[in-house]
Amino acid sequence: MRGFKNFLMRGDVIVVAVGLVIALAFSALIAAFTSNIINPIIQSFTGGKNGFGVEIRSGNPKTLVDFGAFISAIIYFVIFVAVVYFLIVVPYKMVQARRGQVVFGDPAPVKTCPACLSSDLPAAASKCKYCGTEQPPVAPDPVGAP
Repeated sequence: MRGFKNFLMRGDVIVVAVGLVIALAFSALIAAFTSNIINPIIQSFTGGKNGFGVEIRSGNPKTLVDFGAFISAIIYFVIFVAVVYFLIVVPYKMVQARRGQVVFGDPAPVKTCPACLSSDLPAAASKCKYCGTEQPPVAPDPVGAP
């Protein structure tokens, strides 16, 4: 039981839990925005009861392909991801930068082994971790090179 308590009290678990709760709250807010504001705007561009929808079999509403709902879902996704990025990720990156930790940075440079063609070797590796072949040193890029 002590191990479970230690797991729950780790800072990472708490941060993730708070992030998920905030994301769910934003999800409900953005869902209301898209259903009450975006959907009526999309539906107003076309006449008829189906909006951007097309019935595959005429008179059968179960065969309705609703392109308007799909466009709304795309708009919902873009807004949701933007909100999560700007309200959670960017502040988290700034806090971690103040602590001296780089998060969501560029991936470490890699090279390809000429013998086995493994493409995930660290650039500074002297031997391939898969086949053991000696690796040629990688020349550093000159500063200011295009």
